[in-house]
Amino acid sequence: MLKFFSVRSLWLTLAVLFLSVASFGQIGVAITIGPPPIPVYEQPPCPEEGALWVPGYWAYDYDFSDYYWVPGTWVMAPEVGFLWTPGWWGWGGSAFIFHEGYWGPQVGFYGGINYGFGYWGTGFFGGEWRGGAFFYNSAVWQVNTVNIRNVYVNRTVIVNNGSHVAFNGGEGGISARPTPREEAAANERHIPPVAAQTQQAQEARSNPELRASANHGKPSIAATPKPGAFRDRGVVSAREAGGAYTSPANRGEAGRDNGQQNRAVHPSELPPNVRPAAPTTGNAKLDRKYQKQQDKLIAKQNKERQKLQRQQDREHKSAEQQKVSDESKQQMEQRHQQQTQQLQERHVQQQQEMQSRQQPRR
Repeated sequence: MLKFFSVRSLWLTLAVLFLSVASFGQIGVAITIGPPPIPVYEQPPCPEEGALWVPGYWAYDYDFSDYYWVPGTWVMAPEVGFLWTPGWWGWGGSAFIFHEGYWGPQVGFYGGINYGFGYWGTGFFGGEWRGGAFFYNSAVWQVNTVNIRNVYVNRTVIVNNGSHVAFNGGEGGISARPTPREEAAANERHIPPVAAQTQQAQEARSNPELRASANHGKPSIAATPKPGAFRDRGVVSAREAGGAYTSPANRGEAGRDNGQQNRAVHPSELPPNVRPAAPTTGNAKLDRKYQKQQDKLIAKQNKERQKLQRQQDREHKSAEQQKVSDESKQQMEQRHQQQTQQLQERHVQQQQEMQSRQQPRR
């Protein structure tokens, strides 16, 4: 599992299990399919001085087992000097996990994802704070210089990542790792997404057109001029999808071809457990302790897999000896699949809870 899993994100996701409204990451079922590519779209002009661009991203709706697009929008910074670090999806060894974005004095790690508009995988090039005012880089952001005077032009920015892939790790994911500066930014004081961002995510979740299965990676509302302004004249549609869209069903077939069973029936068909990287706390003794805890958890989970596999093997053998009907065999396989998925979900949650306990206190 990757570093920098947000503790707040974990508790928010656990709470969502008991609430129907979801804005950001959740834990309910293991998400074994990554989000679609980031769509290609234009940025609406900045509506007012002090607003910062928050790029669009794919969130996940467990009620529909589908990703949905949360349009990019302009949001007022919660504090002078604060910048936005986008959230990102990362492969955690058994499932994809959403790492929630945050406001802070520096832009931290956002998975190497190319969100565009100055968020090109690492760093930030959309502007900078000078004293108590934000100055916009008009070479990167759409700014009306008649209404906004704090503008400069810097065309010597470097686009670090030309990919539209929307997740880090896993099959086909970005392989970026945090830089020392991004690691330092993760330990600074942060502010979670503000109410306007939560509103934007809730509006997106309630719009069926923004589900990936409906728009095939090309949302009709890719960006809004202000949070919640989904019917505003300034709404921007995606010009094109960031890549070929593959439905979850077809992705499942591709996963089986690569030995990645998305709907495993038996524990032996699950991908192997991989120990996540322990967080670097600066205390070598504590880091070794965390690694031992993770190794112990992986060993325990492997034993539970083996135990369930042996139990299911015995049931298979008994069914053959008793020459049960095909209908009974089918019911048994359905029960085995449910047992296996419940085991996988429990293991993912255990790993996430351990990661949250091992994060340094901010």
